[in-house]
Order: sequence, then C-alpha cells, then structure tokens
Amino acid sequence: MLRIMFRSFFLAMAFALSAALSAFAQTPTYTVEAIRYGTVKDYPVADLVAGADKSRRSDLAMVFWLIQGGGHNILVDAGFYRPQFFRDWKVSGFQKPSDALRNAGLQPGEVTDIVISHMHWDHVDGIDVFPKARIWIQRDEYVYYTGEAWQQPDATGGIDPGDVETIVKANIAGHVSFVNGDAQEILPGITCYIGGKHTYQSQYVSVHAKDGTVILASDNVYLYENLDKHVPIAATLDSASNLAAQDRMRKLATKPEFIVPGHDPAIFTRFPTIAPGIVKID
Repeated sequence: MLRIMFRSFFLAMAFALSAALSAFAQTPTYTVEAIRYGTVKDYPVADLVAGADKSRRSDLAMVFWLIQGGGHNILVDAGFYRPQFFRDWKVSGFQKPSDALRNAGLQPGEVTDIVISHMHWDHVDGIDVFPKARIWIQRDEYVYYTGEAWQQPDATGGIDPGDVETIVKANIAGHVSFVNGDAQEILPGITCYIGGKHTYQSQYVSVHAKDGTVILASDNVYLYENLDKHVPIAATLDSASNLAAQDRMRKLATKPEFIVPGHDPAIFTRFPTIAPGIVKID
C-alpha cells in the first residue's frame, strides 16, 4: 500500500511539473517599445519628485508603450488628443497617438489591447482612436472615477469628464475588462500590479520579454530620479505606498534598467532608437 501511495504521489508531482513547464513554454516572449508623441517643456521637477528644488525644470516626455507578441499588439496607456487639453498645456512635437503608432508600423485598428495605468487624461484620452482594442483597467479605479469620486471635493484632479464618458461607453459596448486587484495575469506573460497610489487604484505592468521581466511603471514612477534617490512621486495619495511600489518593482524587474518610468525624456537616450520617437526596451 505504501508503495502505491508513493507512486501516486510522484506521478502527481511529475504531472504538475510537466504542466508548469508546458505553461512556461507557451508564454510568449514580447517586444517592448516606448513611443513618444510629444513634449511638455520646462515642467517643475517639484511636481514630479517629492521635495525637489522648486526652481528646477525638466522636459516631460509624453509616452505610451507598445508590447507585441503572442498574436497581440498591446498598448500600455493611450495618450491624449482632444483640443481642450492644449488650452492649458503647451505640447511641442505633438502627434496624435494613432499617428505616433504608425511610426512603429502599426495601424490603429491593429491594436488588440490597451492597459490603462490610471484615469488621468494624458493616459486614457486616446482609447477611442484604437477602435478594436480591449481595454484593461483596475476595477476599483473604474468604479471610483465613474461614481463616488465626483461626490468628493478635490477627488477628480486630472480626470476629464469626457474621458469618463468614453470609457463608460466602451464598457457598455463590451470592450472593457476589469483587473481584479494585485498581481493579475491578464494575458500570458502580461501581469498587472497595484501601483503606488498615484490615483485611487493606479497600476503598473510587467512584461515577459526576451532578456527578462520589464516593468512599465507609468506614473507610479515619474522619473529615473524617483528610483535613483528612492523618493516618492510628488503626486501620490500615499508616499509610503509609492515607495513600497518602487521597492517591489526592483524585485520584479530582471535588471534595474528594465524599470521604465512614465515621463522621463532619458528613456529616449538610454535605449536604442528604432524609428523617430520610438526606442526598443527589449
């Protein structure tokens, strides 16, 4: 009887190991590119890095990311294009996100998925220029900014009512999928993590790439300076949470340079250029 039990145990372990290895083998290896579609010049660094000298200025790269593999063309964030944003923001070298994507050799209708890191206008406004994409957003982020946030004083800074209407319409049309919390693999090799409270429930993305795990931090880390000095972003609802998110990114990324911040122009000097305004992360 004991021999039979041991045999059954080892057969079960062998089956489990085989299944795990099979799943690993089937995980796509993705390419990752950063696409710059504009620049905001002379932006206050103190609005990006907590405690920074208020006299410092830096250019702000307006960026979204393209992930390709496994039959998917995935964007992380979607940029912006609507005219009201240009009244208050002077953006040089602007390209509509759909046009910037064409520089990478893709048409807007070829985008299969968009992961929205958070609901700020410069990350979500462009979702409707990619008409066939499935939109992935943290459930709590969606629920809060389509509901309760508008009943709270000062809770909707950076959230555009028109963008809220757009994502609600996309949900009604069946184009929105909700990410239900932390460490959720939404597609093989693509995992969403709860971020550092840049907004109510911001998220960042890990990607199984050729040379390891790439972390697309979006605005959970504004600049490399946040990482280098271990300083939270200036715009966070919880500084401790933001630092904890940075620490976790360091553990998840295969190497430090694979943590990519949301708006640092240095992204486009640290990685090789493959087309105008586009660099290859891995």
